[in-house]
Amino acid sequence: MSGRQPNETEGLTLLGNRHVVYQKDYAPEILETFPNKHRENDYFVKFNCPEFTSLCPITGQPDFATIYISYIPDELMVESKSLKLFLFSFRNHGDFHEDCVNIIMKDLIKLMKPKYIEVWGKFLPRGGLSIDPYCNYGKPDTKWEQLAWQRLANHDMNPEQVDNR
Repeated sequence: MSGRQPNETEGLTLLGNRHVVYQKDYAPEILETFPNKHRENDYFVKFNCPEFTSLCPITGQPDFATIYISYIPDELMVESKSLKLFLFSFRNHGDFHEDCVNIIMKDLIKLMKPKYIEVWGKFLPRGGLSIDPYCNYGKPDTKWEQLAWQRLANHDMNPEQVDNR
Protein backbone atom coordinates (compact mmCIF):
# COMPACT_ATOMS: atom_id res chain seq x y z
CA MET A 1 0.00 0.00 0.00
CA SER A 2 1.40 3.41 -0.92
CA GLY A 3 0.56 6.92 0.14
CA ARG A 4 0.00 8.32 3.58
CA GLN A 5 -2.50 6.78 5.97
CA PRO A 6 -4.89 9.18 7.76
CA ASN A 7 -3.11 8.67 11.13
CA GLU A 8 0.23 9.60 9.48
CA THR A 9 -1.03 13.02 8.46
CA GLU A 10 -2.66 13.74 11.82
CA GLY A 11 -1.45 17.08 13.10
CA LEU A 12 -0.24 18.31 9.71
CA THR A 13 -1.93 21.63 9.01
CA LEU A 14 -0.13 22.79 5.87
CA LEU A 15 -0.16 19.75 3.59
CA GLY A 16 -3.06 20.23 1.17
CA ASN A 17 -4.05 23.57 2.73
CA ARG A 18 -4.69 26.07 -0.06
CA HIS A 19 -5.12 29.01 2.31
CA VAL A 20 -1.62 29.07 3.77
CA VAL A 21 -0.27 32.45 4.80
CA TYR A 22 3.34 32.99 3.77
CA GLN A 23 5.30 34.33 6.72
CA LYS A 24 7.09 37.62 6.10
CA ASP A 25 9.98 36.95 8.52
CA TYR A 26 11.81 34.01 10.08
CA ALA A 27 9.21 31.51 11.35
CA PRO A 28 10.60 28.20 12.72
CA GLU A 29 7.25 27.47 14.36
CA ILE A 30 5.81 26.69 10.92
CA LEU A 31 7.83 23.45 10.64
CA GLU A 32 5.87 20.19 10.95
CA THR A 33 6.85 16.53 11.16
CA PHE A 34 5.44 13.11 10.43
CA PRO A 35 6.59 9.63 11.54
CA ASN A 36 9.38 7.84 9.65
CA LYS A 37 7.78 4.62 8.35
CA HIS A 38 11.17 3.04 7.61
CA ARG A 39 13.13 3.41 10.83
CA GLU A 40 14.80 0.04 10.22
CA ASN A 41 16.56 1.54 7.18
CA ASP A 42 19.26 4.18 7.14
CA TYR A 43 18.68 6.47 4.16
CA PHE A 44 19.22 10.04 3.06
CA VAL A 45 16.45 12.51 2.34
CA LYS A 46 17.65 15.46 0.27
CA PHE A 47 15.92 18.77 -0.37
CA ASN A 48 17.11 21.33 -2.90
CA CYS A 49 15.84 24.89 -2.60
CA PRO A 50 17.15 26.82 -5.64
CA GLU A 51 15.16 29.98 -4.84
CA PHE A 52 16.29 30.77 -1.27
CA THR A 53 16.48 34.46 -0.42
CA SER A 54 17.48 36.38 2.68
CA LEU A 55 18.68 39.91 3.38
CA CYS A 56 22.14 41.20 4.15
CA PRO A 57 21.94 42.38 7.78
CA ILE A 58 24.16 45.39 7.01
CA THR A 59 22.95 46.69 3.64
CA GLY A 60 19.46 45.17 3.48
CA GLN A 61 20.21 43.97 -0.06
CA PRO A 62 18.80 40.59 -1.06
CA ASP A 63 20.99 37.49 -1.14
CA PHE A 64 20.07 34.54 -3.35
CA ALA A 65 21.16 30.94 -2.91
CA THR A 66 20.47 27.31 -3.50
CA ILE A 67 20.14 25.57 -0.15
CA TYR A 68 20.81 21.82 0.00
CA ILE A 69 19.52 19.92 3.02
CA SER A 70 20.36 16.22 3.42
CA TYR A 71 19.47 14.19 6.47
CA ILE A 72 19.20 10.66 7.77
CA PRO A 73 15.93 10.51 9.71
CA ASP A 74 15.37 8.77 13.01
CA GLU A 75 11.79 8.77 14.33
CA LEU A 76 10.53 11.95 12.65
CA MET A 77 10.75 13.53 9.21
CA VAL A 78 10.12 17.11 8.17
CA GLU A 79 7.02 17.70 6.11
CA SER A 80 8.13 19.26 2.81
CA LYS A 81 5.49 21.99 2.47
CA SER A 82 6.27 23.25 5.97
CA LEU A 83 9.98 23.21 5.07
CA LYS A 84 9.26 25.22 1.93
CA LEU A 85 7.32 27.80 3.93
CA PHE A 86 10.04 27.87 6.60
CA LEU A 87 12.72 28.55 3.99
CA PHE A 88 10.50 31.21 2.42
CA SER A 89 10.26 32.92 5.83
CA PHE A 90 13.93 33.94 5.49
CA ARG A 91 12.97 36.25 2.61
CA ASN A 92 12.89 39.36 4.82
CA HIS A 93 15.25 38.01 7.48
CA GLY A 94 18.58 39.76 7.80
CA ASP A 95 21.49 37.43 8.54
CA PHE A 96 24.85 36.51 7.13
CA HIS A 97 25.08 33.45 4.85
CA GLU A 98 26.87 31.37 7.49
CA ASP A 99 24.21 32.22 10.05
CA CYS A 100 21.36 31.25 7.72
CA VAL A 101 22.64 27.72 7.08
CA ASN A 102 23.44 27.14 10.76
CA ILE A 103 20.03 28.43 11.87
CA ILE A 104 18.30 26.16 9.34
CA MET A 105 20.29 23.16 10.54
CA LYS A 106 19.75 23.86 14.25
CA ASP A 107 16.00 24.36 13.78
CA LEU A 108 15.75 21.04 11.92
CA ILE A 109 17.80 19.25 14.59
CA LYS A 110 15.50 20.63 17.29
CA LEU A 111 12.43 19.62 15.27
CA MET A 112 13.35 16.10 14.14
CA LYS A 113 16.38 14.94 16.13
CA PRO A 114 17.81 13.26 13.01
CA LYS A 115 20.64 10.76 13.06
CA TYR A 116 22.60 13.00 10.71
CA ILE A 117 22.00 16.27 8.85
CA GLU A 118 23.93 18.66 6.63
CA VAL A 119 23.02 22.02 5.16
CA TRP A 120 24.96 23.64 2.35
CA GLY A 121 24.22 27.11 1.01
CA LYS A 122 25.51 28.10 -2.41
CA PHE A 123 24.99 31.84 -2.55
CA LEU A 124 25.19 33.91 -5.71
CA PRO A 125 28.01 36.46 -5.71
CA ARG A 126 27.68 40.02 -4.57
CA GLY A 127 30.64 42.28 -5.07
CA GLY A 128 32.39 39.57 -7.08
CA LEU A 129 32.49 36.99 -4.27
CA SER A 130 30.26 34.00 -3.59
CA ILE A 131 30.07 32.33 -0.19
CA ASP A 132 29.13 28.65 0.16
CA PRO A 133 28.79 27.81 3.88
CA TYR A 134 28.41 24.15 4.89
CA CYS A 135 27.48 22.76 8.29
CA ASN A 136 26.58 19.33 9.56
CA TYR A 137 25.66 17.36 12.68
CA GLY A 138 25.72 13.73 13.74
CA LYS A 139 23.97 12.40 16.81
CA PRO A 140 26.55 12.47 19.66
CA ASP A 141 28.29 9.26 20.72
CA THR A 142 27.11 7.37 17.63
CA LYS A 143 28.54 6.44 14.26
CA TRP A 144 26.64 9.47 12.94
CA GLU A 145 28.88 11.81 14.92
CA GLN A 146 31.87 10.13 13.29
CA LEU A 147 30.23 10.46 9.86
CA ALA A 148 29.70 14.19 10.48
CA TRP A 149 33.39 14.68 11.24
CA GLN A 150 34.46 12.66 8.17
CA ARG A 151 32.15 14.58 5.84
CA LEU A 152 33.22 17.93 7.30
CA ALA A 153 36.92 17.07 7.09
CA ASN A 154 36.57 15.98 3.46
CA HIS A 155 33.96 18.51 2.44
CA ASP A 156 34.30 20.00 -1.03
CA MET A 157 37.57 18.22 -1.80
CA ASN A 158 36.50 18.07 -5.45
CA PRO A 159 34.37 21.18 -5.97
CA GLU A 160 32.17 21.41 -8.99
CA GLN A 161 33.07 23.71 -11.86
CA VAL A 162 31.34 27.01 -11.23
CA ASP A 163 30.14 28.40 -14.54
CA ASN A 164 26.71 29.68 -13.66
CA ARG A 165 27.54 32.55 -11.32
